[in-house]
Formats: sequence, C-alpha cells, structure tokens
Amino acid sequence: MRLNLDADDVLTTTRSVRKRLDFDKPVPREVLMECLDIALQAPTGSNAQGWQWMFVEDPAKKTALADIYRTNATPYLDLPKPVRGDIRDNQMDAVMNSAKYLNENFEKAPVLMIPLLEGRPEGFDAGMQASYWGSLLPAVWSYMLALRERGLGSAWTTLHLIGEGEKQAADLLGIPYERYTQGGLFPIAYTKGTDFKLAKRLPAEQLTHWDTW
Repeated sequence: MRLNLDADDVLTTTRSVRKRLDFDKPVPREVLMECLDIALQAPTGSNAQGWQWMFVEDPAKKTALADIYRTNATPYLDLPKPVRGDIRDNQMDAVMNSAKYLNENFEKAPVLMIPLLEGRPEGFDAGMQASYWGSLLPAVWSYMLALRERGLGSAWTTLHLIGEGEKQAADLLGIPYERYTQGGLFPIAYTKGTDFKLAKRLPAEQLTHWDTW
C-alpha cells in the first residue's frame, strides 16, 4: 500500500504513533526491507555505512525487550513534568497518556526494530558525537518516513538504553555490545487510519537567530 503523499506531507505528518498502532495486522518482511532500502540512502560520515538493523518478531524476545524498556520507562513517566509556559504545557497530558499506553503494550507491536552503529561513543567530544550520531539518525528518520508513506507507523523511544538496559538488550539479541551502539527501540505496525496531521509547534520565528544569538 502506498499513500502517494508528496514530500512536504510525508515530512510534516510523520508522527510518533502509539495509540494508533494496529497490533493485530501482520507486517510483511518485504515491506520492512523496502523501507530499509530507502533509509540506507541517508548520509553516512565518510561513507562508512557502519549501521546495522535488528528486527525482532519473536514473541518471547519482544516481551523481554518490553520488560527492559518498562524498567526505565515506568519510573520516568511517573516523574513530575516541567512547566514551560507555552503550548507544550497544553500537550503534555496527551503525550504522557500516549507514552504510558505504549509502555503497557510495547510487546504487542508486530515488529520491534533497533538501529545500531559501529563503535562506542563514550568519551567522544562534541564534534565526534555529532559525526557519530549523524551517521545513523538521518537513516532512522528516513526509515520512519518510508513507513509513513506505506501506511505504517512507529515511535522513537530510547528509554531502554538507560543504565544496564542497552547491555541487557544486547545480551538478549546476541548484539556484540563492545562493537555496536544501539540508537533506540522502535515499535512498528500498520496504523489505524492514515489521517495524521501537522503537530502544534512553537513558531519558527521564536527559534530563529540571524548572525548572532
């Protein structure tokens, strides 16, 4: 299935999808690989292409990953939320309710995906950190855009990486922890409906600087 969205529509309506993930509809591997072929066209520093992509379909492994995620997510989601004095405050309840729903149902997604990049960035300075993550995160976003165009959705989560979580996930999946760093944990499913809209954001003028801060 293709939605035939134009570039601006794909870029502005690809949302973090949680409550509207269809847990009952299977996701074919060929669709996942089609999206990956697109994502692999993203920039990669020095053309290193040091990325790897882990897809998890096994129910027991999905449950174990969800448990690792919950260990960190549950206390985090119960923390008091910041008050910013702008439109973000009005959105916070909906964001938290959606995040808690995913936390409770993570393993029900047909597929979980972990993008990885060769190396361990601990101790890198700002320049090396930017170069390192700049060689993975654009491809991950491209993957989410490709999902959107095909009627699927996901949510960018990172809470399983906190503390011992990343190592536990690596051990579970046989990932060589000393060689590869995980960039997130993504539930993947077809979406319930495809009518996603632009999000409410702070105005660009409020975030823009010309020649000086």
